[in-house]
Amino acid sequence: MENSGNEALLEVDIRKKLKEFSLEIRFSCGRGCLGILGPSGCGKSMTLKSIAGIVTPDEGRIALRAPGMRETGEQILFHKAQKINLKPQERRVGYLFQNYALFPNMTVEENIRSGLSSHAQRKGFGGGKEKPMSREQQNARVDEMINRFQLSGLENRYPGQLSGGQQQRTALARILAYEPQVLLLDEPFSAMDTYLREGLRLELAKVLSSYEGASVMVTHDRDEAYQLCDYLLLLDNGRVLTAGRTREIFQDPGTCQAARLTGCKNISSIERLGAHQVRALDWDGLVLTVEKEVGPEITSIGIRAHDLEPVSDGEGINRIPVGNPSVTEMPFEWYVTLENGLWWKVEKTIHTHSSAGVIPEWLVVQPEAVLLLRDE
Repeated sequence: MENSGNEALLEVDIRKKLKEFSLEIRFSCGRGCLGILGPSGCGKSMTLKSIAGIVTPDEGRIALRAPGMRETGEQILFHKAQKINLKPQERRVGYLFQNYALFPNMTVEENIRSGLSSHAQRKGFGGGKEKPMSREQQNARVDEMINRFQLSGLENRYPGQLSGGQQQRTALARILAYEPQVLLLDEPFSAMDTYLREGLRLELAKVLSSYEGASVMVTHDRDEAYQLCDYLLLLDNGRVLTAGRTREIFQDPGTCQAARLTGCKNISSIERLGAHQVRALDWDGLVLTVEKEVGPEITSIGIRAHDLEPVSDGEGINRIPVGNPSVTEMPFEWYVTLENGLWWKVEKTIHTHSSAGVIPEWLVVQPEAVLLLRDE
């Protein structure tokens, strides 16, 4: 990923044998959150635990580069060949667990202070020996974090007395109090009720936008990844499918599995008819015109449900007959499966219960919206 040269840069190149597969992952990231998106059990959390020092990779290297570092230009956190493996508390890495891992018998203030007590204060990253913070310095930092994360008035409350958003802010305050160079977020909303998530996402987005270190968030939720992550790495069975800017990957995922991970439900194998025309073999032989040239490596196409648009007639390119569809009512959408197998969704209100007059006879997809996909 990109880095200006004035910010912390995390470099990861590790391998670890797991029960079902081997995790082999390599990336670098600086300011701007990197998302690791993938299904459960694909190696996402294991990657974070390796960076934090909770688990030890079998091979590889993890390093940090940051302003003001010693002459070597980097701080090695882990290096198998050089037998370097720093303890978690020596790594200046903040880890936000799924359930926030607050101490239930400690108040908000005590939880924040515990982060300072367990991590030493350094004179610049990699710039010398560790120096414990004085009590006065700790008090000042705790006050600063309470104000920064809008926790004033909650200092003496326990985690069980806090809302989900207050717990999240307390956990972030505890982590950021000791100024970590890396912030790791492990499925930060998985334990939250659906109605809480959007507000928590907005709060976390504010924190990430002002954070000057490297941040990595793992998630299986494509919406979280799109909303919070500037860059994205797609992971499946321990291997990287693709990496790059988040919006570019959603626009052009490249492979069938990458398209599925970014939420594309309509995928069909194809027969190439010309440089810009294909036959969709899984959609009753539907012939479609595409914008990009169909190279020999292209085996499939994808169409996102929201890229299908209703039209009044079947004239023109990429008209798709609806036929006799299957319609399912959801609270705010109709789920429509066309006769040829394509899936489409239409917005509705909670007060609407009939799809009469809503489903057209024809849909259309623009050539630029058809994804050209390779096999894995």
